[in-house]
Amino acid sequence: MVKIPGGEIELRDDRIKREWKAEIRPFLLARYPVTMGLYYGITNNTPRCLDGDLKPVVNISWNDAISFCNLLSKKAGLKECYAISHDGETIVCDWESDGYRLPSEAEWQYACKAGTNGYRYGELDKIAWYNENSGGQTHEVGRKEPNAWGLYDMLGNVWEWCWDLYDEQVYGSYRIFRGGSWAEEARGCGASCRRRSHPSFCIEDLGFRLAKSC
Repeated sequence: MVKIPGGEIELRDDRIKREWKAEIRPFLLARYPVTMGLYYGITNNTPRCLDGDLKPVVNISWNDAISFCNLLSKKAGLKECYAISHDGETIVCDWESDGYRLPSEAEWQYACKAGTNGYRYGELDKIAWYNENSGGQTHEVGRKEPNAWGLYDMLGNVWEWCWDLYDEQVYGSYRIFRGGSWAEEARGCGASCRRRSHPSFCIEDLGFRLAKSC
């Protein structure tokens, strides 16, 4: 994992024309999205389609990602970040835990930009797999150029779940995902592009990346 320095990031919601700033404490973020090899090795599940251990795992819901974080923490002897109610409806994050978790939306965007000011941290074809160069599929992680902090595939390849609710008053339990994917048009592969869906939603271009408090 890469240690991300503390700082500040400005976020925006184009839907309601709102902007806000968030303070970022130093944290750790995985250099790559979670791969099929890691996910199925830890869960001992049989993948729907195993065609490359080094490709990002997909068809993973937000709920699946939360469960994986807790399972990986337990196997590593770390304190689980997520307390899940018996009915699975209420999930609370302990941000002081030393276990694995999803990044917050602010952490994700801050890490993606890596000190840059533009919509992307580099030339799109050099940093991301998207609909014009992906051949209609995911690709092994780390095959494109990283950002300045050594993070790969922050844009393109697969969307990545974040912890945050999108807009609870309007969308209820919908959670945010970021980064664009192999199936996305160029305009959707940018540091500030926001998408959302139900925590049980899963699709062939949506995965996640591990974070850890420090």
